[in-house]
Amino acid sequence: MRERLLELARADPRVVAGAAVGGTVTGASDRWSDLDLTFAVAEGSSLPDVLKDWTRTVVHDFDGIHLFDLHHGSTIYRVFLLSGCLQVDLSFAPAADFGAIGPRFELLFGSAVEKAHAPAPSVSEIFGLAVHHVVRARYSIERGRRWQAELWISAARDLALELACLRPGLDASYGRELDELPAHVVVGFEETLVRPLDRDALLCALAGTITILLRESAGAVDAVAQVEPELRELVRSSFTS
Repeated sequence: MRERLLELARADPRVVAGAAVGGTVTGASDRWSDLDLTFAVAEGSSLPDVLKDWTRTVVHDFDGIHLFDLHHGSTIYRVFLLSGCLQVDLSFAPAADFGAIGPRFELLFGSAVEKAHAPAPSVSEIFGLAVHHVVRARYSIERGRRWQAELWISAARDLALELACLRPGLDASYGRELDELPAHVVVGFEETLVRPLDRDALLCALAGTITILLRESAGAVDAVAQVEPELRELVRSSFTS
């Protein structure tokens, strides 16, 4: 499938460059990986027209199902599902904007422009967002909104996992390297899982999430000492005011 798509790209005069992105670039792909290819559209060519024609080809020639689009700047990512649940992600950008925004980019033909890599969020940003999530989770519990509470707890746990990946330099995006975390680091994370979906279980999972969040932020975020008493107070069984 990869070679066929690259043949189509090289034969399309509107496509002037192509690259592989994602796990195939780092050698981390396997039989369950999706296929990620990105292409540059020549100046003077219509990107929507190219996308429309390529979509028709993937749908008609490969029985692809168009799932959704993502827009990032001038780049459009179109995601397809093929037979055998093979996910194919094709993205197109104007040639003037075609280039790597991260390390998972391998130019296959044509040329790319130099682009600044997207900055990673800071530790304080991640911590601040996680604090927001645990506060919203606690209030959701008080309101009796169990599913909303579970959503916020899970979101805060994901951010705590992201913090845990920073020290060993692991990639937390889409959970890519979460399973590479050392055993001593993941200790306690299971306590953040909600089971069952009742008030006591939600409070228990929230308390576990707060403990993990504070542990992973200690020494890296100045606000931890100030915020910790407030977070510990959140998991009391009830509010007095």
